[in-house]
Amino acid sequence: MQMHYSKYRTNFFLTMTYPTVIETESTLTDRYQTTIPAPVRTALGLSKKDKIRYAIHQDGTVTITKNVVEEEDPVLVRFLDFLATDMENNPQNIQALDSNLRERVSDLVAGVEVDLDLPLIEEDE
Repeated sequence: MQMHYSKYRTNFFLTMTYPTVIETESTLTDRYQTTIPAPVRTALGLSKKDKIRYAIHQDGTVTITKNVVEEEDPVLVRFLDFLATDMENNPQNIQALDSNLRERVSDLVAGVEVDLDLPLIEEDE
């Protein structure tokens, strides 16, 4: 770890930087475009058409990260909107889960193991 003063501020402040693991460069074209170097693409796990996020820090450094956008399930979004609207319009229908229903649900799923990280099989998609 190195300590340095930023040259980009009139009031100098102490910042901490970590050792560089990979350093590479690219060239800007006349249209201000560049190719992301292979080591950077690999380190960020980038593929064609991926989005990149740039964060410009106060000391003038720029952090580049892969912009991961989670896709929304349109059916789930509509269902959750329906539930929210129904709860807002009919708060009198909201009831606590009673112990009998909780026990019944527990009995129904007893012994069922679920791994939410596993992909769905084709017939379940």
